[in-house]
Amino acid sequence: MAAEKPRLVVATRNAHKTAEIREMIGDRFEVLDATSFPDLPEVEETGSTFLENATLKAVSVSRGIGGLALSDDSGLEVDALDGRPGVWSSSFGGEEGNHAKNNERLLREMDGVADRNGRFRCVMVLADKGEVIADFSGSVEGRILAERSGEGGFGYDPLFAPEGYDESFAELGSEVKNGMSHRGRALAQVVEWLESRQA
Repeated sequence: MAAEKPRLVVATRNAHKTAEIREMIGDRFEVLDATSFPDLPEVEETGSTFLENATLKAVSVSRGIGGLALSDDSGLEVDALDGRPGVWSSSFGGEEGNHAKNNERLLREMDGVADRNGRFRCVMVLADKGEVIADFSGSVEGRILAERSGEGGFGYDPLFAPEGYDESFAELGSEVKNGMSHRGRALAQVVEWLESRQA
C-alpha cells in the first residue's frame, strides 16, 4: 500500500493560485486550500510588505487547521510607479480581485511612460500549528506592455512580458510561466526545503 502523501494547505481561496501551486508541486503533496475548511476565518491583510501579509495568512491558517500551511503574498512592482501597485496589486483598480480594473488602471498610469521595467515578486511563508517555520522569496524581471496581450493566466499576466520574451505571461502558457515565474521560483525553494525536512 502506497504511503499517504503529506498534506499541504495553501492559505488562499483563489482557485487560480491553488491550481498554479498544485501544478508546480506535482504529486509530492496533497495540496488543499482554505476552501476545504469553511470554518477558517478570513485573514485581513493589514501588512505593508509581502512578508508581513504572507506571515499573517500562514500563521492564521496553520493554527486553524492544526498543521502545515503555505501562504504567499505577491504582486507587481513597477519602477516608474515607485514600486506600486506592490502589496496593493489585487485592489489597485479600486475593487479587490477585479483583474480588468487593475489592468485598466495600470495601463492608464503607464500611458506615455518610457521606463516600462518592473517585476513580479512573491514571498512564501510556511507555518506549522501557528508558528512560522520558514520563508522564501522569488522574483522575475520584465516589462509592462502598452496593451493587453493573450488570454491565458490571470491578474496582470496579459500586461507583463518576462525578460527575454516579447510575449506576455498570458501568451506563454502555464508550462513556460511556471518554470520562470516569481511564484515558481519561490515554490521551488519551498519544495526543496520540505523534501530535505522529510529526508
